[in-house]
Amino acid sequence: MSSKTSDPWQLASLDELLALAGAMEQEAIDGYVALSLRMKDMGRPELAAVFDALVAEERGHLSKVGEWENAPGHKTRSVPTYPPEHLFDDEGAGKVAAEMLTAYRAFSIAVRNEERAFVFWSYVSAHARSQHIRDAAERMAREELGHVTTLRRERRRAFHQERGQLLALDKGDLPLLEQRLSNLFKSMAELSTAGGGDDLLARSNEADLRSKSMLGHPFLTTARPERATQKAVESALPLCEFLADCYLDIGDRAANEEDADRAREFASQVIHCLRALRRLPSN
Repeated sequence: MSSKTSDPWQLASLDELLALAGAMEQEAIDGYVALSLRMKDMGRPELAAVFDALVAEERGHLSKVGEWENAPGHKTRSVPTYPPEHLFDDEGAGKVAAEMLTAYRAFSIAVRNEERAFVFWSYVSAHARSQHIRDAAERMAREELGHVTTLRRERRRAFHQERGQLLALDKGDLPLLEQRLSNLFKSMAELSTAGGGDDLLARSNEADLRSKSMLGHPFLTTARPERATQKAVESALPLCEFLADCYLDIGDRAANEEDADRAREFASQVIHCLRALRRLPSN
């Protein structure tokens, strides 16, 4: 990046992109190491083990960046990099009482950090100054989406271990849930007094289009997250979380490339919805 005042997603070279990717992964590693040490000091070895697993996951990501840097034909230059502020956020886990933390919350923190990284690399790709940077940013975004899939799966496992009040959902419920999400966004837009109503209406229209798409052309693969809490279908934020789980799972196991690509595109849209919802004052 040419200066600290430039937009963080406007990268001038592939070397800057790789340096930034490495810095972001290292920031996540440092954050999870600190949380692991705190859990050990607070007598919560089971949670320390969760954060240690996240450290190992992030070190694998960092190793992948190193492989790209050392790929044949690429000569790495040393360039300054300025990671975007607040991309990694422990959401207060480093300060709250250890008794307030659970494995589910730990994985939730990791999921949201990976989602932020995915959105960031999506912006890098959209604002790329060259095809090389665009291709590399898209590759980073795909990697982050894969990380989101893995961590959401672990979060579901932790959730099922910690809670048992679930609601059964049938295969044909995804279009209905998307329609419910569309209606929720529309209601939020009508009640919005702090701006953002147009964005909420756009999210409502996206959900409506996804619903109609699945009604006319259902997925051949059924999502495995077939059960959710009752609250997951009552408000926009948890409903988005559940739908993202479903689409990521379909994308991971789809029987054909068309289903896989469409599910990943739906997951991408819903993750962007999640980011928009979390920026609202009430969240």
